[in-house]
Amino acid sequence: MKPYSRAERVSGQIQVAITDLLSKKMSDPRLEMATISGVKLSSDLRVADVYITVFGDKKRVRQALEGFTKAKGFIKKKIAPKLGLKFMPDLRFVRDDTFDKAAQMDELIRSANEGPFEDQS
Repeated sequence: MKPYSRAERVSGQIQVAITDLLSKKMSDPRLEMATISGVKLSSDLRVADVYITVFGDKKRVRQALEGFTKAKGFIKKKIAPKLGLKFMPDLRFVRDDTFDKAAQMDELIRSANEGPFEDQS
């Protein structure tokens, strides 16, 4: 059995291709602070959820998602030749809130360690 499914391999290719495109050929200011944190492709290779991380407030996140959605056709056109697929997957851009959740958990742990607990020994 192969260590990775085809969908996982193509997901990695899509992530690399979009990241490369983002750093070299896209000049939309809404996308400046955005990072492609992952791609999850459906098993039939028809839909790709592209997870983006944006540093900034909610307005900046919304603007970045709008920028990616507006540029979807351009992105698909530029990365399709690099993938060598019969059909280019539909791209759906999704905010990756993993880092926000990790920061919240870190804060909860820190506040629990600094809590008003007395030494009971």
